[in-house]
Amino acid sequence: MMMRLLSFLLLLSLLLTGCNLPVAPQPSPSLPPTTSLTLPPSSTPLPTHADTPLPTTTLTPSPTATETPIPPSPTITETPTLTATPTYAFPQVTVKMQAHCRYGPSKAHLHAADLYPGDTGTVRGRFQYSKWLYVKFDKLNYFCWVAPSVVDVVGDISLLKYAEVKLPVPGVYLYGPPDEVYATRDGNKVTITWSQVVMTKDKDRGYYLELFVCQNGAYLWWPVSFPDQYTTSYTVQDEPGCPSPSRGVIYTVEKHGYSQPKTIPWPPP
Repeated sequence: MMMRLLSFLLLLSLLLTGCNLPVAPQPSPSLPPTTSLTLPPSSTPLPTHADTPLPTTTLTPSPTATETPIPPSPTITETPTLTATPTYAFPQVTVKMQAHCRYGPSKAHLHAADLYPGDTGTVRGRFQYSKWLYVKFDKLNYFCWVAPSVVDVVGDISLLKYAEVKLPVPGVYLYGPPDEVYATRDGNKVTITWSQVVMTKDKDRGYYLELFVCQNGAYLWWPVSFPDQYTTSYTVQDEPGCPSPSRGVIYTVEKHGYSQPKTIPWPPP
């Protein structure tokens, strides 16, 4: 037992002595020599952090709200005062004797209505080549022509426009214009001939010729009619000396109206 204790004490003493021994300095490790990097002359130096500028953030300003301009208040234009145009008063007529109102401005035209003293109406037009008046009589629902000699007129008929002659036509054409229409001249006389159009007795109203002829230097509108289908020729005086050529047309007439016209081949003077 004593021997084990002595051996432990000796070992402890040796250990304590070893701990107090000086330690030999160890050599410091040598750093490898610094290598200098030489750039070739044409090389662009590498940027350093100091040389590289930091990206600058560009702030885009928010658009300023633009106010919508308010349009100027409209200028109020005063409405001009309308002046009423005086309404033209058609001349008034009063029938002074029993007479006929006709479908055209002459006695050669078909009868349209009977007129009696006291009948009234208004004049709506006049004819260019005669003095007949285009009248709307109060008792009729249509217009017709009347000779100025059978009515009293109150008003200025010279202000009226010329009215167009509108011959009545039948609902169905039963008869056409005459055939074989000719005109021959003998000096200052022109004879017109045509073939007969056969019509029933109740419808037969003959023929109507509308001519323009020259007499004594005047260019005349020359209407003429025949009461039945049996007359087939007519002679009229026609002279040279007018600026417009003489001419004419012929119609067949039945109680409902007029056929289509046929041109008369007028002989030169």
